[in-house]
Amino acid sequence: MDDRHPIYLDYNATTPIDPRVAEAMRPCWESVFGNPSSSHAYGREAKRMLEEARSRLAALLNAQSDEIIFTSGGTESNNMALCGVARALASRGRHIVTSRIEHPAVLEPCLALMEEGFDVTFVRVDQYGMVDPEEMIAALRRDTILVSLMHSNNEVGTLQPVKEIAEAARARGILVHSDAAQSVGKVPVDVSDLGLDLLTVAGHKLYAPKGVGALYVRRGTPIQRILHGAGQERGLRPGTENVLEIVGLGMAAAVAMEELPEEMARMQTLRDRLQDRLLAAFPEARVNGHPYRRLPNTLSLSFPGTPADALLQAMPEVAASAGAACHSDQVRVSHVLEAMGVPMDTAKGTVRLSVGRFTRDDEIEAAASTIEKAVQKVREHP
Repeated sequence: MDDRHPIYLDYNATTPIDPRVAEAMRPCWESVFGNPSSSHAYGREAKRMLEEARSRLAALLNAQSDEIIFTSGGTESNNMALCGVARALASRGRHIVTSRIEHPAVLEPCLALMEEGFDVTFVRVDQYGMVDPEEMIAALRRDTILVSLMHSNNEVGTLQPVKEIAEAARARGILVHSDAAQSVGKVPVDVSDLGLDLLTVAGHKLYAPKGVGALYVRRGTPIQRILHGAGQERGLRPGTENVLEIVGLGMAAAVAMEELPEEMARMQTLRDRLQDRLLAAFPEARVNGHPYRRLPNTLSLSFPGTPADALLQAMPEVAASAGAACHSDQVRVSHVLEAMGVPMDTAKGTVRLSVGRFTRDDEIEAAASTIEKAVQKVREHP
């Protein structure tokens, strides 16, 4: 462990590419270079690999292959779901319901739709970062056309009651979307069981490359394309497919499907060991997120009176983040902690520690010791 190779505890920000994923991608940079829309042998081979990846991701989500639309990542998938459905159903209604703790890739499209004349209700969460199903269901109106609720929160890991809300919404003919970027590959995500119409996947959150993702779109779901071009991906996402990275996403899905139960248990054991060590050393520290309805790898921990930026600087041996690292390089009170009612002084001392597939037992012990020393150092020399 040194400054060049700190212990990586920021898996919620991004994951390294699994070697099996990299190996599956190899043919695409060595020999399989054809355009999957071409009818000759080169194109057919690329198309075969593309469709194999589609089937693998569909299997992980318990979807049909033709319900998977490949995109450039979670942000594009969320924009496609929200803007595509809203514009397709604008003549029927202009009301959308979401939560206050969504990722900016959902909140920003909602704000953009408000400029187009849509009305958006942002439902509050409790102290654990969880939406009250009754409150969200009560927000539904006659003109509501879409509900968007993340499957799990990227900062504190809280799992949302998506299934219960989806059942109530769809009984009223309202479509339901869930941003599952943080969940896929960490916990089971079954679109049929959840009763979803749309679901977002981000490749780089489950050991595939950055720059690839997918949107599950249930058969028959009314949706307009938000990009215009040729007819790839059922005409919803024009542009030549990124076969190289899509193949990687497919392999990542296959690995996740095979290893998920054991990996869930292993990650939770590591996470809980880290949590127990730090709480024993700092009983005043606060765990953010639901006590048990939480991603098995995620620990959001607040050290009151200990600025997170100073804490991170004091422990270069550990790679972690303060707040949502994927969209900010500055330490500030996140909208998630604010919505949860975390006191300002506590929120400013919040770090997110997230373990993953390549986290080792000995790294947890070393990281705990490093964090303990860093907290003490910052408190002694504020």
